[in-house]
Amino acid sequence: MTETVLPASLNFRMPAEWEPQSAVWLSWPHNPNTWPGQDMAEVESVYVAMVRALHAGQTVNLLVNDRPAAERVSQTLEHAGVKLDSVRLHTIPTNDAWIRDYGPNFLVRPSGQDRIAFNKWLFNSWGGKYEWRNDNQVGYTLAETLGMPVFQPGIILEGGAIEVNGRGTCITTEQCLLNKNRNGGMTREQMEKYLRDYLGVRHIVWCQGEMEGDDTDGHIDNLARFVNPDTVLCASEEDPQDPNHKCLEENYKILKNAKDQDGKPLNVARLPMPGYVGDGETRLPASYANFYIGNKTVLLPTYNQPNDQIAFDLLRKFFPDREIAGIPCRTFIWGLGGIHCVTQQQPAV
Repeated sequence: MTETVLPASLNFRMPAEWEPQSAVWLSWPHNPNTWPGQDMAEVESVYVAMVRALHAGQTVNLLVNDRPAAERVSQTLEHAGVKLDSVRLHTIPTNDAWIRDYGPNFLVRPSGQDRIAFNKWLFNSWGGKYEWRNDNQVGYTLAETLGMPVFQPGIILEGGAIEVNGRGTCITTEQCLLNKNRNGGMTREQMEKYLRDYLGVRHIVWCQGEMEGDDTDGHIDNLARFVNPDTVLCASEEDPQDPNHKCLEENYKILKNAKDQDGKPLNVARLPMPGYVGDGETRLPASYANFYIGNKTVLLPTYNQPNDQIAFDLLRKFFPDREIAGIPCRTFIWGLGGIHCVTQQQPAV
């Protein structure tokens, strides 16, 4: 069923990531061009670690390209000790693995016949940078199979570009959402109306800039993340000579001066950056902010850097009732994305 009315008018909202989830969605990696020069077995090992850490707390939905891939993935997970009754494989072709950006953007509401729905935003591979036809089709395919209302805003927007607290506030960046390579250069006022109508938010905080090496034009999930309704972890680079220092400090100032949907100041804590990750020639967009909050486990990307432990301890402080699982991403980040980019939460109702 496709709804033609606006989600907010039906009391739908995008919940915060720490709210109860029924499932998490991932697309199994298969495109070696995404990880140039890297061992795809190591890339797959990251997925195995994620599924193993999450499947005890919620269903894991995995998109695979074809039946042979499904059989191989099932065997791989089973050999790793994953209970397959918690994993559901869906044969849906994709171009790439970043389902956060092209998959369903789920919504919930407190009452009504249909209490869960999703937005199917358009996807053009971060401004036409790569092939995307299969990825853009994923939402339409799932609309036919999930049996829930689907809203189609008709504009381009990626899931990694929006961060919500579930109470009415959304954080995003101008560099991404207002970029001419997405919707021809939409105005801030026009975009804010879409966010209010389709996410059920009342207040938008606009951050600035993008990390060096980032091909998303500044996705917020590498820069700032809510960890509770009034607290934001802001990526921070101490080294003033580091290219990321200036924009991250600007975001910290913006967030320190920002208010939530009720006009109250946000609590802002610094989340250190891992420092330089790359090969001496290529700087990769490594960030601890690209973590994923599951029902029982928080997945933290790690890079074999000294600040890994600091990021681990900080997340443990804010999520004492969840296990913090470090996922080695020094190879994975060569795909220019991390843990949050390849996961998409489906809320429970």
